[in-house]
Amino acid sequence: MSSESNLRAFGHQICAIAAGEFMSREEACEAYRQVILNEQPELQQGAFLMAHITRGPTIEELSGAWDALDRYDTSKIMVGIDGPVCDIVGTGSDPLKTVNCSTPASFIASACGLPVAKKGARLVTGVSGASDILEILGIDLNAPLSQAEKCLEMYDICYLPGEAFLKSGWARLIRTMRFTSVFNIIGPLTCPCEQTDSIVIGGYSPEVCDQLIQVLRETNMHSALAPFGMAEGIEKKKGMDEFSLAGPTRVVELKERAIQTYEVTPEDFGLKTVDISKIASSRSAHENAKRILDVFKGQYDTPDADFFCMNAAAALYISGFAQSYAQGMEKAKESLASGKAYEKFEKLMELQGTSRPET
Repeated sequence: MSSESNLRAFGHQICAIAAGEFMSREEACEAYRQVILNEQPELQQGAFLMAHITRGPTIEELSGAWDALDRYDTSKIMVGIDGPVCDIVGTGSDPLKTVNCSTPASFIASACGLPVAKKGARLVTGVSGASDILEILGIDLNAPLSQAEKCLEMYDICYLPGEAFLKSGWARLIRTMRFTSVFNIIGPLTCPCEQTDSIVIGGYSPEVCDQLIQVLRETNMHSALAPFGMAEGIEKKKGMDEFSLAGPTRVVELKERAIQTYEVTPEDFGLKTVDISKIASSRSAHENAKRILDVFKGQYDTPDADFFCMNAAAALYISGFAQSYAQGMEKAKESLASGKAYEKFEKLMELQGTSRPET
């Protein structure tokens, strides 16, 4: 526990942030270090996190928070893969709750030959996080990271649960927090796989997508996409942290330190726009897990399948495995229909699984 002087100093910093003052990258790193390492009382931690997200973090502050998370809380795996390694993830906290997408998209992209080091965590604000879904499907969240490392080496796919690679801080906070914080932004930016050099990372608002890409550039990520998907008939600020099959998607793209922003539609993937209800989340994690398994096992011509494939296509595009979103979509649909995506899931189960799926 901090000394009285440290408690008071941290308290003053909370008040300063709430009053609109800003931190340097180094100051933000130190403040988040104290939160991550549980050096402040929970009351002060919560007050700091809420004050910071409410005031709005700067890119410099987010980079400092990322430094703290990477330096003090992230265990790493290393593999001998030559070429791109990708991640597909979202921030969560998005207004439109869809069926889990980044998880099945990761298997589909891997089935196209792209190594995917997929990370994730339990739910924070939605119905189900990636860890909730994969645990239901039989993945052992308590397996050592060496198993994930072996899986990526052998099969070009692995799952890295935050509960495993985050040593104490964020994992502890995930278990108790039910509000959005800076960790929703920087958590998905962690790199538990040293070789990850491309990422599709959806944000819960357009502004957050801009921040994600700018932080990724500051932390030397080679290429990235930050989509904010929208739905026809619903106001644009209420979107999803992935490419949308229900309307246009605002995309921020990073390639070799250059950033551009543009909009794509399902038609750019060779798809038709569907009503948001077709890809909306079910009421429980078990129902969402069943929908994913149903797609893998043969329900290929469904909105869920198209939704998963378009997000896999984005990963193929940004990693250089496809020249366009449309070409990526063709490859993704082929890998799903051939059964290769389900084979990737079975390989993951072989090395990181604990039991048969509950669904």
